[in-house]
Amino acid sequence: MPKLYGAEDPIENARWSLHDAKDRKAFFTDTSICIGCKACEVACKEWNQNPQDGDYEYLSQSHDNTGELGANTWRHVAFIEQGEDEVAKARESGRRLVSLGMPSIGPKTAMTPEQRADAAIAGGNVDTTPPDTPDFRWLMSSDVCKHCTNAGCLDVCPTGALFRTEFGTVVVQNDICNGCGTCVAGCPFGVIQRRDDGTISPKSEPGDHDDVKNMGTANKCTLCYDRLLDGQTPACAQTCPTTSIKFGDHTDMVDKARQRVAELHAKGMTEARLYGANPKDGVGGTGAVFLLLDEPETYGLPPDPVVPTKHLGQIMASYAAASAGMVAVAALAFLGGRK
Repeated sequence: MPKLYGAEDPIENARWSLHDAKDRKAFFTDTSICIGCKACEVACKEWNQNPQDGDYEYLSQSHDNTGELGANTWRHVAFIEQGEDEVAKARESGRRLVSLGMPSIGPKTAMTPEQRADAAIAGGNVDTTPPDTPDFRWLMSSDVCKHCTNAGCLDVCPTGALFRTEFGTVVVQNDICNGCGTCVAGCPFGVIQRRDDGTISPKSEPGDHDDVKNMGTANKCTLCYDRLLDGQTPACAQTCPTTSIKFGDHTDMVDKARQRVAELHAKGMTEARLYGANPKDGVGGTGAVFLLLDEPETYGLPPDPVVPTKHLGQIMASYAAASAGMVAVAALAFLGGRK
């Protein structure tokens, strides 16, 4: 039986044979170049034939019409507005995460690009640090299932409907899922959900759910498992026009992510940081790594996700100790009563 929690390679832990196992696949989502076009959302829905989620109306709090990941939306692009104060706080929080070792530079002089070019040609002492982020900016991020190294949804599923593929991803078998929802509670990211019949998320027109497949069962991103079997790229990464969503071997994606953060830090963007690339975090690292430009909470991500089964061993040990104590007390009471 696979371990419920551990730092092992997820493919090896799933007992795939050496012949069948593949290199672990992963996403690297670089939010610094996401333009919020939602092409990934559309491609995901088209390929997986997922039903409509909402009425295509903008939400009151954002230029968004889906709001979050769910049983029908396996890719979701977040739109976060930030002003000058929030940008400054993001950069300061980034500085606290890592010491960049950058030399201090004096205040910038008000020069036009033409003046800077002329000064550079003349050999003048020009401040070449990147210009500050404007007073207002959008943070856009395409969120997806994390395909955790230690997946809470997989650990707690009572029917075996969830399984670890030979690519290290986590997939739901809808024909086995009984819709109990245990996996929903087991996911620290709130990704996996049960597909409802419209009573939870009613639609404006009757009959919208008549042809919805896999009703009542758990649904989430499969990392396009059917495409991986044919050696294809997942639909969202294939469609992304800016290559914000990158796909490849997990090791390569983590390396690219770290290189990208170093590149942005060198340009003065101290707010850049990685999410999901730490194999020692509460889920053993994820199969979807993100480059963020602010703290995870800003994007609706938990700062320290922990798989529920991480502390199962300690809980069972405490339970055993408590049980032994109760047995000992009962035995003493019984023996004392016989005197």
